Parts: sequence; structure tokens; C-alpha cells
Amino acid sequence: QVQLVESGGGLVQAGGSLRLSCATSGGTFSSYAMGWYRQTPAKAREFVASINASGGSTFYAESVKGRFTISRDNAKNTLDLQMNSLKPEDTAVYYCAAGNYRLVTTGHMDYWGKGTLVTVSS
Repeated sequence: QVQLVESGGGLVQAGGSLRLSCATSGGTFSSYAMGWYRQTPAKAREFVASINASGGSTFYAESVKGRFTISRDNAKNTLDLQMNSLKPEDTAVYYCAAGNYRLVTTGHMDYWGKGTLVTVSS
């Protein structure tokens, strides 16, 4: 059983930056693809970014491409999401998840964290 714990959320002004982290335990981190997702009360959960098990391949939603960067450290069992040029529409609860890379954009992942709230003020 893999446990995922997100951190780094908070309140930031539009145009600012935040770095989210996801600490993992209880499994073989380096064997899983990882993804970041976000959800607001008004919208269904949406895919944000993904990275394959080795870290050599990444993919982003169009809405965050060029502003967000996903990365992982397999030695430390951690996943990060660097978010720059934040916009009010980026406000959401952000979740990290572990699973199969072929399913990562669908959100059908095996393990999920509980989320961290990001609020971007205008």
C-alpha cells in the first residue's frame, strides 16, 4: 500500500509561484508513474501533469503548459510540481497520485493523496 502526502499549498497572488511536494511511502516509488490533478467544488477533477516512472517523460494539460513543471526524485521518493505565473483559475485542491502511465491522463490511478489547497488571489 502506497501512502501519498501533499504539501506546499497556500495563498498566493496572481503571477506568483508555489511549489507543491508529494511525499510517498509504503511502496516502490520508482515503479509508478505519477500525476498531479486538481479539483474545485464547481468542476470535476482534472488532470494537470504527469511523469513516468524514470522521470524521463512528462506531459501537461494545455492550461498549465509552460507555467508548471513536474519532477520527481526517485532516491527521495518525492514528487514536485513547480507552479509559476499562477492565475486565479488555478485555485483548486491539488492531488498527487501513483499508478500506470498509460492511465495517468484519465485519472484512473491506484493511489491518491488527500490533497493540498492552492488559492490564487487576483
